[in-house]
Amino acid sequence: MAGKFTSSTQAIPDVGNVPRHIAIIMDGNGRWAKQRFMPRVAGHKRGVETVRSMVKACIARGVEYLTLFAFSSENWRRPAEEVSFLMNLFINALQGEIGKLHANGVRLKVVGDLAAFEPRLVALIREGEAKTANNSRLTLTIAANYGGRWDILQAMNQLALAHPEKAGCYGEADLAPHLMMAYAPEPDLFIRTGGEQRISNFLLWQLAYSELHFTATLWPDFDDAALDAAITSYRRRERRFGRTSEQLGEQPGGPALTVSSAPARCVPPGTFAPPATDRDA
Repeated sequence: MAGKFTSSTQAIPDVGNVPRHIAIIMDGNGRWAKQRFMPRVAGHKRGVETVRSMVKACIARGVEYLTLFAFSSENWRRPAEEVSFLMNLFINALQGEIGKLHANGVRLKVVGDLAAFEPRLVALIREGEAKTANNSRLTLTIAANYGGRWDILQAMNQLALAHPEKAGCYGEADLAPHLMMAYAPEPDLFIRTGGEQRISNFLLWQLAYSELHFTATLWPDFDDAALDAAITSYRRRERRFGRTSEQLGEQPGGPALTVSSAPARCVPPGTFAPPATDRDA
């Protein structure tokens, strides 16, 4: 998006047979447990095992980035006992998995508003990120207390503080470095398990041109075969990025191309920009 990564609205990114970046909403843990007459928390615990298997599966398939939506900024609305269990589960998972991730060359990143978490959890997160910082086999991002709107707002606030002199003239290249996922390319493939067909405030900026795959499979049942089905679906998509099918045939396997667009209308503070006329357009 910024720096070494291509923004899909500013340039045409390279497209491969295997998604470079997969983002997943892990939905259905509670329903999985309910179907088995178990408490909802049992489904969340089983879901951690699926995370472990998906990390291995993505490494085996050559995926470079895996981003998982673990806890949204709206999930605080859930019953207090479930939220408490999820926080403890997060702590236990960090304590038990960091060493394994590091041994397998996985870099851990956690994105979201960590101010709401207890200090012990934040310390474990920072410790895990530091320990795995130089790993490059796979970047595993956990979105916790994260919301897409929050991400854009916090990025905008950081940008305004860093460059107040450009207020009214900010562009995408100015904002992108302040987004929580600035260290990763935009997701090629978005997967949501559990049957729901919505994005639910996840990576709103980053999913602009991602391919969407919805499956009724509940997260604890999401296995290698389900991942392969999602990747197969992705491979069938025609990723045009605003172009026509005919244009795709003209530029097979070419490098990322800059996208031509209308000139930006910069509006400095205290000025008025008249609406565009037909001549302006």
